Amino acid sequence: MKVAVLGAGAIGAYVGAALHRAGVEVHLIARGAHLEAIRRAGVRVLTPRGDFTAHPHATDDPAEVGPVDHVFLGLKANSYAAAGPMIRPLLHETTSIIAAQNGIPWWYFHGLKGPYEGYRIESVDPGGAVTAALPLHRAIGCVVYAATEIEEPGVIRHLEGTRFSIGEPDGRLSERCLAFSGAAVEGGLKCPVERDLRRDVWIKLMGNIAFNPISALARATMAGICRHDGARELVVAMMRETVEVARRVGCDPGISIERRLRGAEKAGEHKTSTLQDLEKGKPLELDVLLAAVVELADLTGAEVPTLRAIHAVSDLLNANLVRAV
Repeated sequence: MKVAVLGAGAIGAYVGAALHRAGVEVHLIARGAHLEAIRRAGVRVLTPRGDFTAHPHATDDPAEVGPVDHVFLGLKANSYAAAGPMIRPLLHETTSIIAAQNGIPWWYFHGLKGPYEGYRIESVDPGGAVTAALPLHRAIGCVVYAATEIEEPGVIRHLEGTRFSIGEPDGRLSERCLAFSGAAVEGGLKCPVERDLRRDVWIKLMGNIAFNPISALARATMAGICRHDGARELVVAMMRETVEVARRVGCDPGISIERRLRGAEKAGEHKTSTLQDLEKGKPLELDVLLAAVVELADLTGAEVPTLRAIHAVSDLLNANLVRAV
């Protein structure tokens, strides 16, 4: 198996190091000081399960890698539309693209039987630009239940969780999914192949849609949000509206809001990826979280006043960030 990790940041380098430990031919595509550190000393993973160092090939040029069996995307979803030139040198006829993203994926209605089959979510895939860069037949979904951060260039701190659930948009237990899962498990990850990955998408989104924008707006950790009575009530309202939208597009997350809150509280003083991006002055990954669900609410007639309000103010924050870049 040959795997390219495009966007070998905190999550991508962690997955790449695990696959390399399993004997997979791994190519990390990164840039800057992080790339130079990996080239010099490999990827050092600091984890409660036992530290290790992996030495996969690393480059900033996908053409140097050539076609692979799987492309693992560690990019932010707001970078997908522009990823085509980086992706194309990595593709052969059957290459899969495994997108480890938060929020609603561009493939969501691909292969989904029902009234919305084939619907393109404009806020996620504007003008079809993401589908053009990441063809639907190559897509394998991936929902990440792991927290990592780049402690310093070339060094990944694994905080919690090792589960990377994957699945085909049409629910098949495909050979390509099973093969990637087997390699990931051998490398020390949990990688179940799910027939209904959309349920995982919504379970993860229940947390992201509330905690990510609130954390950026309030500059608060997940535990800090949960401790504040008013903020906690806001999270509950956003989760409730999100579950209603999920049900209207045919998916019941099947998890209580209180249980989802307890899971968030366990993260402690963790900064969401959105807050981390804000602190670094980077654009915020909000379209696939808030804008997408508001669009689906419009599609299905769901009432989502809280989501609309938080989307408006967080979108303004992001617009100001983008102007400042």
